[in-house]
Amino acid sequence: MLVQLPGGWNPLLGRLALDQIPYDNPILAPLFVAVVVGTILLFGLITYYRKWGYLWKEWLTTVDHKKLGVMYIIIGLVMLFRGFIDGLMIRTQQVWANGPHSSGVFGALHGYLTPFHFGQVYSAHGLIMILLAATPLLVGFMNIIVPIQIGARDMAYPYLNALGLWITAAAAVLIMISLFVGDFAHNGWFGYAPIFELQYSPGVGVDYWIWTLQLTALGTTLGGINLLVTIIKMRAPGMTWFRLPIFVWTSLSANIIALTSFPALQVALGLVAADRYLGSHFFTAGFGGNLMLYTNLFWIWGHPEVYFVILPAFGMMSEIFPTFSEKPLFGYVTMVAASFAIAGVSWMVWLHHFFTMGAGPQVNSFFSVATMLVGIPTGVKVFNWAFTMYRGRITYSAAMLWAIGALFMLLVGGMTGMMLAIPAINYMVHNSVFVIAHFHSMLLVIVYAIFGSVIFWFPKVFGFRLDEYWAKVMFWLFTAGSALVFVPMYMLGFMGMTRRLDYVFNPAWHPYLEVMEVGIAVYCLSVLAFVVLLYVSIRDRVKNRAGADAWGTARSLEWLAHSPVPFYNFAVTPHVNARDELAWRREHGMDALEPERYVDIHMPSNTGMALYIGALTFVLGFGLTWRIWWLSLLSLAAIILLMIIRSFRGDDGYIITGAELERMEKEALRNRAQADGKYVSGGRGQVAGTAIAYGRNGASMGGDPFNSSRDGI
Repeated sequence: MLVQLPGGWNPLLGRLALDQIPYDNPILAPLFVAVVVGTILLFGLITYYRKWGYLWKEWLTTVDHKKLGVMYIIIGLVMLFRGFIDGLMIRTQQVWANGPHSSGVFGALHGYLTPFHFGQVYSAHGLIMILLAATPLLVGFMNIIVPIQIGARDMAYPYLNALGLWITAAAAVLIMISLFVGDFAHNGWFGYAPIFELQYSPGVGVDYWIWTLQLTALGTTLGGINLLVTIIKMRAPGMTWFRLPIFVWTSLSANIIALTSFPALQVALGLVAADRYLGSHFFTAGFGGNLMLYTNLFWIWGHPEVYFVILPAFGMMSEIFPTFSEKPLFGYVTMVAASFAIAGVSWMVWLHHFFTMGAGPQVNSFFSVATMLVGIPTGVKVFNWAFTMYRGRITYSAAMLWAIGALFMLLVGGMTGMMLAIPAINYMVHNSVFVIAHFHSMLLVIVYAIFGSVIFWFPKVFGFRLDEYWAKVMFWLFTAGSALVFVPMYMLGFMGMTRRLDYVFNPAWHPYLEVMEVGIAVYCLSVLAFVVLLYVSIRDRVKNRAGADAWGTARSLEWLAHSPVPFYNFAVTPHVNARDELAWRREHGMDALEPERYVDIHMPSNTGMALYIGALTFVLGFGLTWRIWWLSLLSLAAIILLMIIRSFRGDDGYIITGAELERMEKEALRNRAQADGKYVSGGRGQVAGTAIAYGRNGASMGGDPFNSSRDGI
């Protein structure tokens, strides 16, 4: 039976009423006007240039894994900016509201955010940065790169891929709507029991939090299934397990974590929803529930999630270091083993988030040792990266600088993590900003790896390189901002400053907070440098056009495809002969070899069904948040109906003929010749040896037969 609600409710609009829209809020009201004006301008420009048809056909209904990956990355960058603004607000509030004599505006006694508003900003910042910024960015790169690295034409389930994207987009829209309609949770990004119970949080903020997380978990789980099947079943001929690039291995291990951990989050959130909507008492201690049950359930997902986002970043670094060191990756097999060791240990460490709960020395000792064990495979990776660079011909390009920055942040985050793994130290700094600084150090590993990968793989997706100068300017500004923000934060943690303070009572902390505010300003400059980077790169795109191997020293299979990669990826499926396939082909004079013939290929058709279902999941989440039951039931019924229709209709796809493929390939080869100035057409046929370049249907031969299978299993 549904619980009795505090406040008004009506059958048509549920809890939604005019007073739930913060039109009198001096911060949100101008922001709402800016968003509306910006949206109108954007729609007006699309209409003026008549791009609606193009957007619908090429983007909104696409099932092309590369375009879906780009849209994942766009969502991630937008939410990264939103999360950064939340962080800026937190830092500004704390530097302002310092000491009893600090002033206050906008209804706040100190600073400019009331405690309730500060709690919402704090909660949204954490959730957005982890689940709606880092996760979509990494999933986007996995979508784009993994199929090309294994020689596939698309993901195993293209429609499911699009569905995962639009459900993730629905989650992003839902949390953005909470800015202007109602409010958001103030119980931290991970939720505190019993604060999220209806008795203590009677508004809709916790409901926004529940359904945003549920949609994000669903979208990520669908993506995880797709990537796992793609890696296992869609590899090109010759792409044996131990020829997979390390990024594919880390994606595989990360999505095993996703597939097995996100359901735990969904169960925990389902129980919270049962408490709030049905009046159950899973987490209410006074009625037989257990507060720590939620904490355990959440962190059983929460800490594997940390490795879900860090492992792909490790894979990105493992692709960048060999390319710009002009050497194979050192210790390939141990890197694979280390990735799966990290994934395995990730399930054994969740209790270190609450050593202070009083579980006893035996339990704390077990989880302390388990946490320290993570440092062994992580250390293996660090040494392997160092040995990869050792005596290599290192080129300090922008991508390499970002990767090196990620390595240094990993050292800082790893060493402070080992400190926190010791219960005695953890007792002293638990709930302090030292923990926040450590966690951000680890997340900065991901951010550095992501921006390095944006620079590294951008020419593969768009056909031209990003401007090196502005990419390096952004790197140094971002690095300076990171040092200015988080070094003082570590110091404040040792000085006893706790997290989530909307009012800082100790004036002695103020100088450190001021330095952190300067760091935030430098971060703002790095954001500006990123905008300039994109503008200059697009302006000079003709001058910066890239060939298939944009860097001249790339090693893996994706750099064999054209730049930008055509929608079919490879006209003829390549045959893989070595672990570093492109480097092997370059060494054996096969990197410019063309297929002898082209055959018809099958491609999936575009569909709007995934977009419709994604939009309906947003409506469902909004209806459940506001308890508009008719809207929730109607949207759920529509989702089920569309899924049934889709299951009967299926997708027959379409055929690209061999003649059409040959025509498109010849045009792509001419563009490649203009881009790199060194590609020589006419490399058909055989050269010495019997190594296979393109498999049976488009076979071209060449290379050293004795090296063709030296590292496969």
